[in-house]
Amino acid sequence: MRVSDNIAANNIILEMEQLSSREVQLQSQVSTGLSVSQASDSPGEYSTVMSDNSQSKAISQYSANGNQAVQISNATLSALQGLNSVADKASQVAIIGSAASTSASSMASYAAEIDGLIQQTVQMGNSQYNNSFLFSGTATTTAPYVTTVNASGSITGVTYAGNTTQSTIPISESSNIAVGSDSATNQGLATFMNNLIALRDALNAGDSAAVTTAQTALASSENVITNEVAVQGALQTRIQITQAQQTSLATQLGQDVSNITSTDLATTSVQLTQAQNAYQAAVQSAAALLQKNILTYLPIQ
Repeated sequence: MRVSDNIAANNIILEMEQLSSREVQLQSQVSTGLSVSQASDSPGEYSTVMSDNSQSKAISQYSANGNQAVQISNATLSALQGLNSVADKASQVAIIGSAASTSASSMASYAAEIDGLIQQTVQMGNSQYNNSFLFSGTATTTAPYVTTVNASGSITGVTYAGNTTQSTIPISESSNIAVGSDSATNQGLATFMNNLIALRDALNAGDSAAVTTAQTALASSENVITNEVAVQGALQTRIQITQAQQTSLATQLGQDVSNITSTDLATTSVQLTQAQNAYQAAVQSAAALLQKNILTYLPIQ
């Protein structure tokens, strides 16, 4: 009988441990509102939650990358729009300066105006965003446009000092974008600056034929600028579309996690009450068995 009693006692103790563990688990679910908060709650569902949370974090980083790319693009667009305004003004001057009727004094005045535009163009070409040069490729600490000046301080030539590599940044799990302007544009801007120099020199020389040649070259340079403006606009549209898709995915992942982890408080509360009642019953059974065992050892009077 004592062996059987020992077995029964051990079974009750094991049951009490299991019921206690279940009670603690249900109490946690009621207090936190979460049915799955650790692997032991449900290994399969916990793994899914961890995967969804990891993907959500990645989406947050992709969104930050997209925002950074848009900011760089905005800064690039601002500089390009300034350069485009210079190109428009220079083209107008070239049209006037190429006319045979334009006087030498007028040409000299226009040359001085173009000289000022050259200075502005170099400054805009060396624009920075967050202390990084916009048109240097990945050589963001190097000023892209280096000038040669004469004794009077006028710029006589511009060379490109950046590199030909363009940075890329991921904006989704399957999509990377090139940030900033490409190498052809960056080097084309140096050509644009040198075309402005040629226009200025032709005006100073009073050479209407050379002014016409410079005008044609400027038109080609202006195409480079306007094309890059369009590229940046398309880039921003692509980022916005991708971010909208990522936002939708993040919302769905959050809902999936909520569906998995959220506790049905009404059902869980009932289960908790049942677990508490079962535990109390086990305690009573244990007490009864313990009393029986004690009586077994008491001497009969």
